[in-house]
Amino acid sequence: MKKIILLSFFGFGLQISFSQNTSYWQQHADYKMEVSMDIKSYQYKGKQELVYSNNSSDTLKKVYYHLFFNAFQPGSEMDARLHFIKDPDGRMVNKVKGADGKEIKQSRIETLKPNEIGFLKITNFKQDGVTAQTRTSGTILEVTLSKPILPNSKSTFSLDFDGQVPVQIRRSGRNNSEGVALSMSQWYPKLAEFDFEGWHADPYIAREFHGVWGNFDVKITIDKDYTIGGSGYLQDKNEIGHGYEDKGVTVTYPKKAKTLTWHFIAPNVHDFTWAADKEYTHDIVKGPNDVDLHFFYKNNPKTTENWKQLQPLMVKVMDFYNQKVGQYPYKQYSFIQGGDGGMEYAMCTLILGNGTLEGVLGTATHELGHSWFQHILASNESKHPWMDEGFTTYIEDIALNELKGDKKAVNPFKGNYAAYFSLVNSGKEQPQTTHGDRYDENRPYSISSYIKGSIFLSQLEYVIGKENTDATLKRYFNDFKFKHPTPNDIKRSAERVSGAELDWYLTDWAQTANTIDYGIKDVADNNGKTSVALERLGRMPMPIDLTVEYTDGTSESFYIPLRMMNFIKPNPNPDTKRTVLQDWAWAQSNYSFTIDKNKSAIKKITIDSSGLMADVKAGNNVFEVK
Repeated sequence: MKKIILLSFFGFGLQISFSQNTSYWQQHADYKMEVSMDIKSYQYKGKQELVYSNNSSDTLKKVYYHLFFNAFQPGSEMDARLHFIKDPDGRMVNKVKGADGKEIKQSRIETLKPNEIGFLKITNFKQDGVTAQTRTSGTILEVTLSKPILPNSKSTFSLDFDGQVPVQIRRSGRNNSEGVALSMSQWYPKLAEFDFEGWHADPYIAREFHGVWGNFDVKITIDKDYTIGGSGYLQDKNEIGHGYEDKGVTVTYPKKAKTLTWHFIAPNVHDFTWAADKEYTHDIVKGPNDVDLHFFYKNNPKTTENWKQLQPLMVKVMDFYNQKVGQYPYKQYSFIQGGDGGMEYAMCTLILGNGTLEGVLGTATHELGHSWFQHILASNESKHPWMDEGFTTYIEDIALNELKGDKKAVNPFKGNYAAYFSLVNSGKEQPQTTHGDRYDENRPYSISSYIKGSIFLSQLEYVIGKENTDATLKRYFNDFKFKHPTPNDIKRSAERVSGAELDWYLTDWAQTANTIDYGIKDVADNNGKTSVALERLGRMPMPIDLTVEYTDGTSESFYIPLRMMNFIKPNPNPDTKRTVLQDWAWAQSNYSFTIDKNKSAIKKITIDSSGLMADVKAGNNVFEVK
């Protein structure tokens, strides 16, 4: 019965991958892997068979693989990056004294010994049984095929690989700061993505990933005392045990057995990750739609209670995401103590687990959100990190705010705007078209990707209205799930839902470093009425919501449409009288209108009382009549 369910799930995933748009195509890769881990040497051997479907109109003469573990070697590009970036990741450096006695930051990769580095070595590569030529360059394997792969055809690749798990520096590795034995992310030869832009064979330097959709069939042989959590459904749970077995089943192993072979199947994903430790506690709770939520954490009395309290909270968060974006399509998700912060993977996350409940909850909520914005809506994280990190931050902030109940903040994004303003004022902002590895410093990358990316959506609430933004997220999810959406796709989803023209919004916000700055220039008496003069000081255009508060305690609002939008936003506060004024053309830097009351009757005039427009100099957005 279980196998029948899995097969039908495969078909479901593939059907929705290609049914939405007949002009859209994407490649497909089905993996079969068998790997054996030597837990004493932290080395492993594996075999991989991959069936590759070329759904493009291109004839492929080469393919490329990622060998991520090769980054953790002295002299690698990741190591080099740590030497010249001004603010290296603190987890990846040691503080030491230089020759002049001053403290310097030393790359931890630089100090790795031969038995501490990471590597992946590929041998015996064949295409349809015929040997193909390979060349390894850093973290990339280039394969010159023995025969071209024609459009709309398949080819089978097979290879052997030897790997060594590095001391954990970033994301992957062994014996991390919390004592987890193995964090096996980005551990196998992973086929690079080929799409309408061509190959995405980016070296592993610092940032995120991009992968090919497919099905994974993985067998892992490891010492029997280790518990594994990760991507995919365990096929032999009643033989393996370790908390996976059905209720009432007693698992026994042959007396001489030293290892167990775990068999996982992960359908319709673009990654496969696992972690293993002898001291994992393994809990399973039921989530929405009968989804099993697995929790793997170290058996530590100081932190166990936090992990227990986390479990019902994550049930609520998953239910919220289902309603906010769309239904989680798998029947399992795992929260695994095993990272050096938090990182999203297919059907699971690796996170730090020794912090406060609030800290673990925040990380778990964010990483779970990536199941929607990266592992279902699989944007290119390297080229457009703001699409996954920013959109995940947006729904994370809303979800955590919902958990506060009666103590909810009116604007849960307020802190994001403050962080964005600090970036602008620093003069270090780079356009969001910047590749994730090309930012001059880490802090501008983080604010641009997580914070400015989040503001893309919270500010969209200001531009087209909250209801339209909510509907946009659902439309975006339904149109592009199990695909590789681009920035234009979220814009078009918003346009289809609202009817607004939004090319200007995507262009100015995500493709430039233009800023928003509007101000109230003057408020003056005008024959018993009041003239209000506004000015646009920043390059980026916006529609304007303006609230007028009167001395008698009443208020009303005025809405100035942006001409290039060809759109009038629904009144965000239906209980407040609103006047829709003449639209404002961007090329006109000044705008004026009249209020049908004397200036003495006015208490205050405010541009954007919601705080959702990212005006970088809000000081001139308020005029108080004295």
